[in-house]
Amino acid sequence: MPVPSIELKGITKTFGHIVANENINLSVNRGEILAILGENGSGKTTLMNMIAGIYYPDEGHIYIDGKEVNINSPKDALDLKIGMIHQHFKLVDVFNATENIILGLQEDKYDIKAASKKIQDTCQRYGFEIDMNKKIYEMSVSEKQTVEIVKTIYKGADILILDEPTAVLTPQETQKLFAVLRKMREDDKTIIIITHKLHEVLEISDRVSVLRKGKYIGTINTADANESLLTEMMVGEKISLDIERTDPKNTADRLIVKGVDLYNKEGVQVLHDVTFTAKSGEILGIAGISGSGQRELLEAIAGLKKISGGEILYNNPSTNETENLKDKTPLQIRNLGVRLSFVPEDRLGMGLVGNMDIIDNMMLRSYRKGKSVFLERKKPKELANRIINDLQVVTPDAKTPVRRLSGGNVQKVLVGREIASSPTVLMAAYPVRGLDINSSYMIYNLLNQQKENGVAVIFVGEDLDVLIELCDRILVVCAGRVTGIVEGRTAKKEEIGLLMTKMKVKEDKDNG
Repeated sequence: MPVPSIELKGITKTFGHIVANENINLSVNRGEILAILGENGSGKTTLMNMIAGIYYPDEGHIYIDGKEVNINSPKDALDLKIGMIHQHFKLVDVFNATENIILGLQEDKYDIKAASKKIQDTCQRYGFEIDMNKKIYEMSVSEKQTVEIVKTIYKGADILILDEPTAVLTPQETQKLFAVLRKMREDDKTIIIITHKLHEVLEISDRVSVLRKGKYIGTINTADANESLLTEMMVGEKISLDIERTDPKNTADRLIVKGVDLYNKEGVQVLHDVTFTAKSGEILGIAGISGSGQRELLEAIAGLKKISGGEILYNNPSTNETENLKDKTPLQIRNLGVRLSFVPEDRLGMGLVGNMDIIDNMMLRSYRKGKSVFLERKKPKELANRIINDLQVVTPDAKTPVRRLSGGNVQKVLVGREIASSPTVLMAAYPVRGLDINSSYMIYNLLNQQKENGVAVIFVGEDLDVLIELCDRILVVCAGRVTGIVEGRTAKKEEIGLLMTKMKVKEDKDNG
């Protein structure tokens, strides 16, 4: 029987009283792609960080090719031919690809030409497509990820750990990455992927290991797995993976965006002639590569950014009047019922105050309604407790400061508060970013309930499978322009992926 490339025995890691990993036993074979699955807080990234030399285990042993090792730093890991590609890339923006790849390597820094030749050989061997002279700040997310992987291989790694490698890739970019990973597997490299996309796990991996609440649950051959089985292993119970999508009823044009242009503070145009309509009783999805203008579009609708051209019209169901949101303040827009629930990578950077408890964060939306100098806390407290119960927020109580909650639980508080405000237009941007599968489906169901209540829901998501399954229509944006609107029930991922990456030539229908 061959010796495993990596073997973990009894690995335990704690942070204060929090047990991130408890007595983990795990092995990965040479020439294998292993997927690591688990809910938020299950300890996946922590465990991989110990192999990569970022953390050191409190207990247990790590074996590489049958030999016990001590990995005290990323340099120790690289000396053992281990490299990790993190979600947030570690590249120097003003350097080109070649300069980033050889950065820190003494033997190559004085001979760029020779280094370029070696890098090109690596790229040809595995099928990487990248312009080595291109600056990092000019690159797409996919290109930056390619540089990170090439850099790791170039530095000698034959054990690669990828943390959520497809999180912001289009379907076409994902397939290119998978083709490269398969070639690396054929070259006898060991590959570990952390991901939450079950269909990708089933497509690319040879085996799947599952963690739950810091404990090792088991490993299964991918050929014997399906989404239901993997989900049950992850959460400990069966969950319905079907997003119920009802047909829109009694729809009406609620929000009409016409020819909107927007410039950022540097004077760069980020939205170009954006036009679409959001209807009540419907979920309108927005798809696009990260940074294509999704955030700016929602902030413009919410009044947080001032548009330079076009108009944003709101058909008010209370007065049956049409109002232009262009010159209104964010507070005036909120009072009309247009609510933005944005989940940025820094969840405490927008919408919630970390040092305040959950009740006080509810009061941020209601304190103006007080009729005296004393703040009214009864209703915010009731709302806080309702969100905690309905969304299963893990917290000692409603008086716990938000900054003490995990990222996923902060997210539930943020989304739950906006949904509880009874909006007429709900803009939910990345509401399940970083959430485990159980919590994600809770949010999807909440959005569907809003749709059933006649709310116009605008949903910005990263997972095209979810967008297709949840949304009635999907608006696709590329570089701040609308490149198409497709029907959710008939859309194909490949079709959306092309619209996300390729500027669609506008055809003059009148001229045939």
